Amino acid sequence: MQLRDVRLGDVDAYVRMRCDPVMMAELGGPLPREGMEDKVRRDVERAAGDRDWIKMIVPDPAAPEVVAGTVTVWSHDAEDGPVSEIGWMVLPEFQGRGLAKSAVRSVLERARDEGRWGLVHAFPARSNGPSNGICRSLGFRFIGECEVTFAERVLRTNHWVVDTGTALARARG
Repeated sequence: MQLRDVRLGDVDAYVRMRCDPVMMAELGGPLPREGMEDKVRRDVERAAGDRDWIKMIVPDPAAPEVVAGTVTVWSHDAEDGPVSEIGWMVLPEFQGRGLAKSAVRSVLERARDEGRWGLVHAFPARSNGPSNGICRSLGFRFIGECEVTFAERVLRTNHWVVDTGTALARARG
């Protein structure tokens, strides 16, 4: 598995992840297809400017055109000030292989090594067992249940946080 920055050619992967009812079931349902090119363009600009880490998960470096999903770290304003957040998605045919966990670990290790992002928050849906399991296994601390807004939708989530400077040394697997 390797991670690479999002590219303009990743529109199809974005559509498969964000416009599919199954992929978006726990994120309030599919997003509209219109505007995905613009979303990818904005994400490419943010990644190129190192404002956000928007990484595409490539399961086999020998086939770099095949994308399994994405892992992203970004900063945004919250009620209590700026927050660093991580999120990930893996397409159905690649799920259950440990790719999401490996990708999240890799990004958190890079954050630790670069001394960037500080406390990183994750907000998986309460019913998303695999994503909550990734948080548990990588040393995130469970804060509690909460509601977050994503794509103008209010979602019921679990709130996890990890200090990239210390937690990964304890994480297993």
